[in-house]
Amino acid sequence: MKILKELCSIHAPSGEENQISKYIINYINKNMNTWKTRPTLYYGKGFQDCIVLCFGVPRTAIYAHMDSIGFTVKYNNEIIKIGGPVTDENILLVGNDSIGQIEGKLIKKDKKLFVDFKRIIERGTSLTFKPNFRDTSNHIQSCYLDNRLGVWNALKVAETLENGIIVFSSWEEHGGGSVGYLTNFIFNKFNIYNALISDITWITKGIQENKGVVISLRDSGIPRKEFINRIISITKESGIKYQLEVEDSGGSDGNEIQKSPYPIDWCFIGAAETNVHSPDEKVHKEDINSMVSLYKLLMYKL
Repeated sequence: MKILKELCSIHAPSGEENQISKYIINYINKNMNTWKTRPTLYYGKGFQDCIVLCFGVPRTAIYAHMDSIGFTVKYNNEIIKIGGPVTDENILLVGNDSIGQIEGKLIKKDKKLFVDFKRIIERGTSLTFKPNFRDTSNHIQSCYLDNRLGVWNALKVAETLENGIIVFSSWEEHGGGSVGYLTNFIFNKFNIYNALISDITWITKGIQENKGVVISLRDSGIPRKEFINRIISITKESGIKYQLEVEDSGGSDGNEIQKSPYPIDWCFIGAAETNVHSPDEKVHKEDINSMVSLYKLLMYKL
């Protein structure tokens, strides 16, 4: 879990994905010679901070967003949300501006959010939860498992992937914005018609921990039923533990694919966590294992 711990420690809220993008590119360049298939990388000009990997002759793409929730410093150390983070008082926030490092507690005044710090922080500075990665016998607990676990899952699948695309996207936590041009690229260059969304969902009354990877039947987006049924059929035959999710809220890169002009089927598949969007997100290790196993299988079968 060393790589997952490192991913969770990287400061990369929506719109500021450059550090995690550089980390992923460096990781790929160091390790891809040991993978079953050496991918072609696409990044840089025309991709902003996003990354596309192509393996062999691809049929299906994995999407994993790199960004996290967080906060932006406004005026006089008032902070505003990036995405939907938990805003409990005394949560430790960290970041940097041109003057130096920042660490302070989240506080509330007159229904507004502030960071308690000894000086005025430069406007526009981003702050994120202070990392505290915990690896126990049964669980991983940390800030930003959403979606560094989805990124880690994609990198694990890359080790044995023969044919496929992996897309590392941006801005998902704050409304999206990169999936449109990334989908245009992979559809027109590689004729991709299938996509799997490597992301994290929630423990709810219908979803439990240690019951397997979650296949989402719908959230705020509704994927095509025929494609979902095909995935469920493959999963049933495999014996991999899984759960079916039905929600009326939440979303992912799949929503942007659905709204794009490209006829790409998509399905959200991921492990479920407690303490969503907090410094203490928590996922059971067996659900992580089933997530990786199912992704490897689907990238072979689809």
